[in-house]
Amino acid sequence: MKKILFILLLITLVVVTGCNGVEDTTWSKIEKEGKLLIGTEAAYRPFEYHNNQDEIVGFDIDLIKAIADELNLEIEIKDIAFDGLIPGLKTGKFNLAISAMTITEQRAKAVNFSDPYFNAGQVIATIANNNEIKTVDDLKGKKVGTKLGTTGDIEISKMEDSIEITRYKDIPQAFIELQNGRVSAVVNDLPVTAVYVSKHPEVKIVGEPFTSEKYGIALKKGDEELLTQVNKALKRIKENGTYDEIYNKWF
Repeated sequence: MKKILFILLLITLVVVTGCNGVEDTTWSKIEKEGKLLIGTEAAYRPFEYHNNQDEIVGFDIDLIKAIADELNLEIEIKDIAFDGLIPGLKTGKFNLAISAMTITEQRAKAVNFSDPYFNAGQVIATIANNNEIKTVDDLKGKKVGTKLGTTGDIEISKMEDSIEITRYKDIPQAFIELQNGRVSAVVNDLPVTAVYVSKHPEVKIVGEPFTSEKYGIALKKGDEELLTQVNKALKRIKENGTYDEIYNKWF
C-alpha cells in the first residue's frame, strides 16, 4: 500500500511540475515582470549608438521601444559586442536582440527572427538636382562610383558592359567624387548612405533599395509565444503610422 501511495505521489509531482513548465514560458515571465531585456551593440549609427549624453539611441532603439509600448512593457538595454548577441540569447542573458542584424540562413539555424523590419539593400545616390537618374536602368552610360569589394561593387559589376565603374577604397571618397562631378552616381548600402545624406543635403537617395538585405529582431529558439507577440506588435506599429514616424526621424 505504501509503495502504491509513493508511486501516486511521484506521478502527482511530475504532473504538477510539467504543468508549471508549460505555463512558465519566457513570455509569461516577461508579462509578470513587465520588462523586456534587450541586447544590442550600440556602435552602428543611426541604428544604435551612444549620444553625447551617453544614452543609447537610434532607429532600432526607437523601434523596440514602440514594440514594447504596444506590449505594455518596459525595456532594459544591454550593450555588448555584436558577436555576443546570439550566444547571449541562447543563455537567456536577454530576451531579444536588435542590432541591425541581417537575417541569414546561418543565423536562422541558431535563433528565430521576427518578420523583417528594415531593408538595408543597395541604393543609388546622386546630386540633389539630378533628375535624370531615377532607377538602376538610368545608370546605363553613366560613371558610377562604389566602394571596392562591397555588395554595391558586386551588384553594379553585373552592369559593367553598360556603365563605367570607379571603385574607391572608402565610401566617403566616392561621395566626394560625386560632389565634384567626377561620377554621376554612387551605389552603396542604405544605412551608410542615409547617414551621409542627412549631413550633406546636396546629395540625395534615389528611390528604394534595389537589392534585399533585411534586418530582423532575434529571439531564442523555442520562444514561439514571444515571437508571435513581437510580430503582432511590429505589424500594429506599421499599420498605425508609428513605424513611418520613426523611419522619417532617422532617415
